[in-house]
Amino acid sequence: MKKFLTAIFSIASTTCALAQETPSSPLEFSGSVDTYYKYDFAKRSNIPTSFVSDHNSVSLGMIDLALKKKTGKASFVGEISFGPRGQTQSIPDAAANGSSFHIQNLYINYDFTDNFSMTAGYMGTFIGYEVISPVGNFNYSTSYLFTNGPFQNAGIKATYKFSDKVSLMAGLFNDWNLYSATRGVSSIGGQLMVSPVEGWTAYLNVLSGADPYGYGTIEDLTTSYQISKAFKLGLNAANYDMADDAGGYAGVALYPQVAVADAVTIGLRGEYFKYKDVGAVKGTSYTGVTLTANIKSGGLTFIPEVRLDHNGDKPFVNKTGGVAPNAGQFSLAAVYAF
Repeated sequence: MKKFLTAIFSIASTTCALAQETPSSPLEFSGSVDTYYKYDFAKRSNIPTSFVSDHNSVSLGMIDLALKKKTGKASFVGEISFGPRGQTQSIPDAAANGSSFHIQNLYINYDFTDNFSMTAGYMGTFIGYEVISPVGNFNYSTSYLFTNGPFQNAGIKATYKFSDKVSLMAGLFNDWNLYSATRGVSSIGGQLMVSPVEGWTAYLNVLSGADPYGYGTIEDLTTSYQISKAFKLGLNAANYDMADDAGGYAGVALYPQVAVADAVTIGLRGEYFKYKDVGAVKGTSYTGVTLTANIKSGGLTFIPEVRLDHNGDKPFVNKTGGVAPNAGQFSLAAVYAF
């Protein structure tokens, strides 16, 4: 009996010692809450991009809750949201059930070395400049490029960091935006990150395979450069081709931002976006200019914004309900991050 208790004590002591030797970060909890008021100049919802759709209403964005922890070489991220902004239009089951609950991120990462890691699960997409959470964007409304691209990717990816200036990611993924694949592991993707000088980072991205529209390939460039303490310039350009010449889109958006005070930054988003021709059907194109301010106080950011969009094919409506080539809106959002 004494030998048995001694053995148990020895195993327990060894386990505790190993546990103490394994570095573990504290559990991190973060998130955000946002709400907005929008007034469309046509007195009705008009601009067909994601979110910020309600006219003349104080409306909800979402509450976003995230957990993160690292123990040794392993880490996880879990992030969920409740509210209209968190529920992307590509998740039909949530809409059908009248639920606004949505998983934003749920993945596990393992660092095999300081330079090589692998990640598996459901992740915010690596494509594009803008994201679902308003905390990650400067503008509150979203671009046409964001609305038409992937929001999330479920899959497995490997990342190798050659240096602080260069890294490469490659992965296998399910259909765009789905927790589980309807067409199996059906996409491949990759990302080359380069940081030529301090303050400038560029991502060259590609994703090819199944998407909500069929099959296609998207090439994407996302870059930002903090040129000075007060001035930042961002750029997003993308080209998407569907298989069998079934359509696609191309577009570019420019994001200059100037800090006019410690707590106030003014920014502009200028975008050109075009749906490609499909046979004899000519694709339509949009141009948009969005003027946005970020006014910060602690964790709270006020975001007043004016947006003007144009399309010569007149897809918008005017105050009388007739077709129009132009649309405009004003919004005021409040975003609190914690």
